[in-house]
Amino acid sequence: QLNKRRRRRKQVKILKLILLAIAVIAVIGLIVFAVSAIGKAIGGEKNKGSKPVSQEIKVEDTIAMIKEEAAYLAATYDYDAAIAQLQTIKNYEKNEEVQALIQEYETTKASCVPVNIDEVTHIFYHSLVVDANRAFANQANDPQAVGNNQWMTTVSEFEKITQEMYDRGYVMVSIHDLIHETQDANGNTIYEPATIMLPPGKKAFVLSLDDLSYYHAYQGYGYASKLILNEEGKVVNEYIDADGNTLVGLYDVVPLMDKFVEEHPDASYRGAKGIIALTGYNGILGYRSDETYDLNNPNCDIHQQAWINSHPGFNLEEEKAEAKKVADAMKANGWEFASHTWGHLRVGQRSLESLKADNERWKKNVEPLVGEIDTIIFAHGEDLQGRGDYDESNAKYRYFRNEGYTIFCNVDSHEYSTWFGKDYLRQGRRNLDGYRIYYNAIGEQDNVSALFDAKEVLDPLRPPVPEL
Repeated sequence: QLNKRRRRRKQVKILKLILLAIAVIAVIGLIVFAVSAIGKAIGGEKNKGSKPVSQEIKVEDTIAMIKEEAAYLAATYDYDAAIAQLQTIKNYEKNEEVQALIQEYETTKASCVPVNIDEVTHIFYHSLVVDANRAFANQANDPQAVGNNQWMTTVSEFEKITQEMYDRGYVMVSIHDLIHETQDANGNTIYEPATIMLPPGKKAFVLSLDDLSYYHAYQGYGYASKLILNEEGKVVNEYIDADGNTLVGLYDVVPLMDKFVEEHPDASYRGAKGIIALTGYNGILGYRSDETYDLNNPNCDIHQQAWINSHPGFNLEEEKAEAKKVADAMKANGWEFASHTWGHLRVGQRSLESLKADNERWKKNVEPLVGEIDTIIFAHGEDLQGRGDYDESNAKYRYFRNEGYTIFCNVDSHEYSTWFGKDYLRQGRRNLDGYRIYYNAIGEQDNVSALFDAKEVLDPLRPPVPEL
């Protein structure tokens, strides 16, 4: 009984406190209401018959932002999303300007034609040369300089190619935009050509970028050193010039293409960017993120040891975390990632066992930083076999397919090379590098003229390119 009385007294006390709190809140509410009413009465004399000016500006700004977003969506060829955006405006049915925009987007959408997926070309670059004088010097005695000249494109050449392809109507699409995925009666995945609708005269292309790791071998040759996030959260480059000054800016494909698409949204289909094909042995994106960057790791080589010793504050976990931040920002901006094998291996020449071990290292060291991927871009341009369907008896193909890879890319330099297997896509790529640009510019080859004029693109600082 005593315990019951104590509980009742406690409950009554709590109830009184609750009622008191409610009463206080009610009084405060009445005061606020009274002050608000007086303010409205006074303001009403000043703005009789109209809404407060600040509210009018807010509504107008909101409508302007909606129109701007709709214009962006339409520029990226997503007309349905643009129209849906306009329809969020209150009383859009009665707004003549909004109705005119909706009609404009409907008309443009109706004029679009399907892309022939068999005629989607795939181009690729390596890291861009920023300082041609450093990259191409001493061709007679430096094999790295020769390789720079043959395989690399300069910033100037890249910017000219990008602009000319845009002027000719090329639109960047994701390689996944090419695929329509369905299932058969048994629930098995089927890959078929997708439908991409573009205005007449527009042509789709896929972009990829190999070896975006800023290898130790690039140091001192006039390349960017890494990708970083600037104060606005945008992906930019760190670059060390010939005098040793560290600069921040747009020095490679990723930030340069981001800027171009920002200025020309119609250069990209629904915000698509390119595929970044990554190795792992020197880390990724300029970050020394691989497990071998540890002096206690038996696989830590002399280049890694030298790098660690020259960076006494180095912390592997922090390096991985920074790399992941940049990769996440890139993905949010339309970029995709692919395996280029951890060790840049020739899949045609290596044993199945070595490819398995290499892929396990990629999955362990790279995938946690870039997320799960379904694309493998074979290093050195190799492939598992010739054109057409992969042979199911090919053990290497079966291994990669079972590991979740459904998109396979090589380098064959054909204008068009897209093949759909039952549940996978194969696509050949075209190298737009120093070798290709130079020999087209001097008239000894003619395999890029549909994309750009090589004579106009060729960097005047590029020396003659040695034959392969």
